[in-house]
Order: sequence, then structure tokens, then C-alpha cells
Amino acid sequence: MKTYLVTGAAGFIGANFVKYMLKKYDDIAIVILDKLTYAGNLGTIKEELKDSRVEFVRGDIANAELVSNIFARREIDYVVNFAAESHVDRSITNPQLFLQTNILGTQNMLECAKKAWTTGKDDKGYPTYLPGKKFLQVSTDEVYGSLTKDFDVPQPLHIEDENVRRVVKGRTKIQTYGRTFFTGETPLDPRSPYSSSKTGADLIVRAYHETYKMPVNITRCSNNYGPYHFPEKLIPLIIKNILEGRKLPVYGKGDNVRDWLYVEDHAKAIDMVLAGGRVGEIYNIGGFNEEQNINIVKLTIDTIARLMQEEPRYRSVLKTSVENINYDLITYVSDRLGHDMRYAIDPTKIHRELGWLPETKFADGIQKTIRWYLDNRAWWETIISGEYRDYYEKMYGNR
Repeated sequence: MKTYLVTGAAGFIGANFVKYMLKKYDDIAIVILDKLTYAGNLGTIKEELKDSRVEFVRGDIANAELVSNIFARREIDYVVNFAAESHVDRSITNPQLFLQTNILGTQNMLECAKKAWTTGKDDKGYPTYLPGKKFLQVSTDEVYGSLTKDFDVPQPLHIEDENVRRVVKGRTKIQTYGRTFFTGETPLDPRSPYSSSKTGADLIVRAYHETYKMPVNITRCSNNYGPYHFPEKLIPLIIKNILEGRKLPVYGKGDNVRDWLYVEDHAKAIDMVLAGGRVGEIYNIGGFNEEQNINIVKLTIDTIARLMQEEPRYRSVLKTSVENINYDLITYVSDRLGHDMRYAIDPTKIHRELGWLPETKFADGIQKTIRWYLDNRAWWETIISGEYRDYYEKMYGNR
């Protein structure tokens, strides 16, 4: 039986990874380490916590004594480090917190894992490790900075490489706003305190591999969406505000471009990297789903309006009238400081080496996501009280 130490698993992507793994495998054990900050919610994993294969530990990844104790008690095979402060706007208002958690916390996790897994030294003085161990750092495409937006109107994406064409098999409309994509060879060029802190964490992980030959991988993913997403991020924020009849804040002109990936496809990719990724390698995870933020907002409005007409049972969750679900809700606010223009990932490497493919088309995924929020109002209403309301007013109230 393999045992996974999954940090930040009460958050969005970590929770979805735990759900995916427990559903896929019978013979695994998972130790969840989560500090339960504002974005960590035990309600997200309440069913998983009832599973005898799961142990929950509340704590900080920067707490060396706590983390060392986990390694002493449990025979950890894999560390999957999701734990991070992850919202760019929050990093602009409090950058130091991001450095403490994302860099120092990651270094502590690495050091504790190294000590627990080391068996001795080789003839060159490098540490040797127990077999079958791996530390996987979950990172972000934001470490690469911003790509140029070459086209105001998206152009068809023509793919010559047969391997890459498999990534988009079955899709009829594939478009791009630029000529270049993030690859493993793209230089690191972070632009925000958040992305800088994640870059620092990635470099520490690389350093542990180069200096100590520690078995590691790094994954860098595009924007995720799906169930259990904290409603400070674009898609769940827009869904929530539409249902409440509130204005939909859109930064600048709304023309920034992001590459979207359904969260379960991300979980699948991480599982494949853990099992088959070459030690020391970096894998980019994306699905050629580029879209401008304003178009995401309009698509969400249109989808909710249509569902309210076609399935009247959903009207019970509305705090406004169906007639109010229209583009008049959109309000443009002053742009984020240092707002990256475009992200787009080339996932060729992970497909070629591991066979990973994004299985969820965006049109299907966004409808699944919206339906989930309509069907699980109690989940998101519980977490948007108190601190989150104060934060929302601070970020958007006077812009």
C-alpha cells in the first residue's frame, strides 16, 4: 500500500485530487496536512474524512516538528505539495505571507522528506534514498510571466504535430490569441508577489534535486475550474454574483487571456506524473482552452440564464429575478497591478511521455461546474460569510 502526504487538501485542487485518488485506488492511504486558512474548508472533504484510509492533520507546512512527526509515524511514499497562498490580489496586499508559506514552507517539507527518506550516501557523497519515494511540487504557469497577445480576435490553432493533435482530439473549435506557448524551456519571469513566491519554491525544489539528488517532480498547470473552487476566483465569483443579482467585477477591459483546465483532468495528470514521471523533470499541464476573461463572464451569464429557462427548479437558488441575468451585470473595475496579459500552455511533453490527455471539453466542463454550484448552494454560502465578505468589499467595493 502506498501512502500519500497531501498538503493543502482542504483547498480546491488538493481536495479534488484526494477525491480522484480515493475513487481510483482501493489500496492507498492519504495523510492530509492543512492549516485551514480562509480557503481551506473541511466541508469540502467531509465525506473523505470518514474514509478509514484518510488521516487529517491540522497544521502549517512550515512547522518542522509537526511535519517530522508525520514522517516518523507514517511511512510516506509520496509528498504532493498543494499547500500555498495562491490568490494574486492577496499577494499584492500582503506579499510577506506568500514568501513565508510558499517558499519557506516548501523548503521545510523538502527537508523533512529528505531526512525521512535518506538511507546513506553514494560513493560521491550524495544522499541515497529509500526506493519508490517522490516529492511532487504543484506549481503554476504564472512562474513563466506573461505571453504576448498577438491577436485581438482569436485565430484557429493549426497543429502539425500528431502527438499534439491527440491532445485536442474530438474538438472542433480550437483557437489561440498568440503565436507562442509556455513550454519547459520558457524562461522563468514571474510578475507578481504570488508568482514570484511560487517560482522561489520551484527553484528550491530544483536545488534539492541537483544538490541532494532528491527524487522530485514539478508540475505547472494552467487555470483550473470545477467544483469546490473558492469564490474569490473568476468563475465561481461570477456564478455566485449572478445568483445574488450582484455586479460582476471585470478587471480592465476584460481582454486578458487564460488557458482553462477542468480540475479532475489536473488530478489525473498529477497521478500520472507521480507514477511515471522521470525524476527531476518538469511537466506543464494545459489543454489549449484559451479565452478572454470577458468571454468567460458572458458565457457564464448565458449558461445560467439558459438553465433558468430550461430547468425552472434552479430558480429556487436565485436571489434576483431571471430577467436580471444579463450583460448589464458586468462592471469594469480598475485593472489589477501588473496584470499578466496571456497564459497558454503547450502540454506536448506530458502527453508524449505519459499519455496524459485533457478529457473534459471546456463547453462541457463549464456547464458541469455551473450545475455543481447550483446544486450545492449550501457549500458556498457557508464559506462566503465573515472574512470573505470583508475581503470582497475591500478588493472591489471602491473600484
